[in-house]
Amino acid sequence: MTPISTPDLRLQTSTSQILGLAMPISLALLVPQINFITNNIFLSGLGEQELASAGITGVYYLIFAVIGNGLNSGLQALIARRAGQNQPKEIGSLFFHGVWIALVIALMGIVITFIFAPMILRSTIHNPEVAEKVIHFILIRIWGLPFLYLYIMRNALLVGTNQTRFLVWGTMAEAFTNIILDYSFIYGHFGMPALGFDGAAYASIIAEATGLLVIYWVIHFKKIHQQFAFFEQTKLQFSTFKLILVQSSPLIAQFAISIITWEYFYILVEHHGARALAISNTMRNVFGIAGIFAWSFAATTNTMVSNIIGQGRQEEVLPLVRRIVKISFSCSLVIVIILNLIPHAFLSFFGEGDFITEATPVLRVVSTALLVQAIGVVWLNAVTGTGNTGVNLLIEFITIVLYSVYVYVILEYMNLSITWGWISEWVYWLSMFSMAFFYIRSGRWKGKVV
Repeated sequence: MTPISTPDLRLQTSTSQILGLAMPISLALLVPQINFITNNIFLSGLGEQELASAGITGVYYLIFAVIGNGLNSGLQALIARRAGQNQPKEIGSLFFHGVWIALVIALMGIVITFIFAPMILRSTIHNPEVAEKVIHFILIRIWGLPFLYLYIMRNALLVGTNQTRFLVWGTMAEAFTNIILDYSFIYGHFGMPALGFDGAAYASIIAEATGLLVIYWVIHFKKIHQQFAFFEQTKLQFSTFKLILVQSSPLIAQFAISIITWEYFYILVEHHGARALAISNTMRNVFGIAGIFAWSFAATTNTMVSNIIGQGRQEEVLPLVRRIVKISFSCSLVIVIILNLIPHAFLSFFGEGDFITEATPVLRVVSTALLVQAIGVVWLNAVTGTGNTGVNLLIEFITIVLYSVYVYVILEYMNLSITWGWISEWVYWLSMFSMAFFYIRSGRWKGKVV
């Protein structure tokens, strides 16, 4: 049998290399956001309360989704470091052990949800009807977690080894499946039962499973599993588990704390009524779509910083991060300008009349905060790429304290409008950016071995 050749995995720091990594990631991130927006558009057809409830269910599931993203980011940095060192078999071992960790965490998420979610949500959501609708949806939706986590693992592998062009196949399959099944299950088309609000949960689970099957078929078809010797090292090694968990645990905690706090924000918004909650849920769509470029350049930063450190080129880290920041900011600026020129065009997908009038000032606040995000998230992922993930957690903790105090005082104590509440995004990203920036500039990360 002809041996499978492995390309040189070491990256350069040119603009073309940055864009070559980031653009496929952007497309891969766009498709799930299209899924989320499609869900909300279909659910808004059921009524404003369903759209409002989708805000809480979406953020709850996102708590567990970002735990997977934390594992993905830590594993991605490790894989990129081994790629910079040109050690393909070590990459295969990391991926193999990462999959087992993902499955265990997914099982824990399902158990935690069934034990604690109903009690917590009933005690914090003021409207009993919304509470029961949310709980029933979540107890269905959480079964998609194993599919999601295994699907996320492909990000760590393909991004970490500079093969982002393959990301699109799984995400396209997921998007197509989700749109068709949303339409079918929510409203009862194509001979399917009309499941209403719960239909979106079933559609999303099946879509995630479809995306998972397609992307792993691509990995097999392109013989990527042979390039990195996935099945040559099937013996479980405690040292590899420990390495992945040591690197990923601070990121898992960081992402989980962040989104749990966002759930807290949405619960405070729910106290202001269904309209405020529906508008805030719509703002999640803004973050999802307009933040795609920022998050794609963030993932690129993580990979490239780790890769060039693995090559022993630490002196190139600061110039690289500055270059990525400029590109990330420029791309986000275009989207922000468009959103502020025609806010009605975007908001009309989710409501009309008073809804658009009340949502427009919130949209302006959120969209401009995205410019700070475009800078801050790149610098934060530069910290991740250095391997000093404990610093990520410390930055997140300090930021979350400031954020939580702000939203409580503004929304609960002073009872100001949600427009003031969403200014919390400025507080969040400015705090995160300033700490990550000064840490990278300090050079304290140099010499870290992972």
